[in-house]
Amino acid sequence: MNSISANEVKERLEAGETLFLVDVREDYEVEYGKIPEAIHIPMGEIPSKLDLFNKEFEYIFICKAGVRSENVCEYMSEHGFKAINMEGGMMAWEGDLD
Repeated sequence: MNSISANEVKERLEAGETLFLVDVREDYEVEYGKIPEAIHIPMGEIPSKLDLFNKEFEYIFICKAGVRSENVCEYMSEHGFKAINMEGGMMAWEGDLD
């Protein structure tokens, strides 16, 4: 499985790179904040929203600690999408843990 650190995501965003970030946390979790560039699709809704994704692009999936997003990455990869897990999730993003 492909993965990326929170610091690398930050660096790439700061460099002006366009990234397709998908936050798969629940609504109540996102209320506390999310990466501004990320779209929010709760994990349980991903299977019904596959038509929103393009197999030509890479998507970086994010959750609280990186476990749910890892599961989503496995699911997306099985369906032919390019999926990357942000290691450590929002805990790493907010705490700069890598």
